Amino acid sequence: MLKLEKKQIKLITLVITVFFVLGIVGIAVSQSGKSYAAAAGSSSNVGVVNHQMLVSQHPDMAKAQAAMQAEVEQAKKDFDAKSASMGDKEKQDYYMQLQQRLNLKQQELIAPVFDKVDAAIKAVADAKGLSVVMDKSNVVYGGQDITDEVAKKFTSK
Repeated sequence: MLKLEKKQIKLITLVITVFFVLGIVGIAVSQSGKSYAAAAGSSSNVGVVNHQMLVSQHPDMAKAQAAMQAEVEQAKKDFDAKSASMGDKEKQDYYMQLQQRLNLKQQELIAPVFDKVDAAIKAVADAKGLSVVMDKSNVVYGGQDITDEVAKKFTSK
């Protein structure tokens, strides 16, 4: 029975870690899919950025990831401590509660990074007179790449 519990704990730990990593990637991908193309102008008014790269390289992202890792470790400890005396159904329910808590914490930690990146994109776009900025992954041809200028905005501070 003890071997089975250790395997379950290892599996749960792996699942929590995978959800964390997939969550960050999912948020980055969903945010990078944001279309800033509210106004269709000429191609000279269109900027493109690598949103995912900007988010991942933002100085606050490392802090958010470290804080999230601490949350995951705490969730593991909580699960190990409290689940020892629980039945399978209770463990599953408690695991789901912890997962929801981790998802909310992840959103809480990462949302400010996206806001800062988006503000830097807007500042560069406004300074260059761009009316539309799109993620590079949505553009087949054209557009002015402002990724480096945006990155400088938040790395030079």
